[in-house]
Amino acid sequence: MATMRYKAMKCGIRFESPAIILLYENSEGKTRRRIMPIRNFSKFSDCSRAAEQLKNNPRHKQYLEQVSLKQLEKLYKILRGHLKGDSLQVTLNGIKKEETIDPDEDLNKLDDKELAKRKSIMDDIFEKNRKKKDDPDFEYNVEVNFTQDKVVETCGWDEDSEGGF
Repeated sequence: MATMRYKAMKCGIRFESPAIILLYENSEGKTRRRIMPIRNFSKFSDCSRAAEQLKNNPRHKQYLEQVSLKQLEKLYKILRGHLKGDSLQVTLNGIKKEETIDPDEDLNKLDDKELAKRKSIMDDIFEKNRKKKDDPDFEYNVEVNFTQDKVVETCGWDEDSEGGF
């Protein structure tokens, strides 16, 4: 038996009788809708765990191959915000705040879990901004001169006392 391939087109959430709704195209080119009910989820539930469970569920796995775990987790966060009574805008602002990095934040003061979260966000930002060889505006050797607006602080270890390497 040949395995069917599904192309995910849109993925969303339904609040009343909570469910993840997926619009996909089957191997015959027809657009279909799959409704995956969300059970045993409350305003106290772990969104990342719930997203993993749904993505690894044998009944839905083949349909969700092209849907990222981060997208599913975001949908669960939106549902959790709804269950808490927050407006959609408040929930989306909270999610956006979680997904951004404060440049003034001292990462040395974070625990391992929070630090791993920030590093993951930085990796995602790097991948979005990275220029690949196939990109039309890719340049091989880029030289940039940075202007210094402030006086550069010096430190004792910056100076070479032994004459170089």
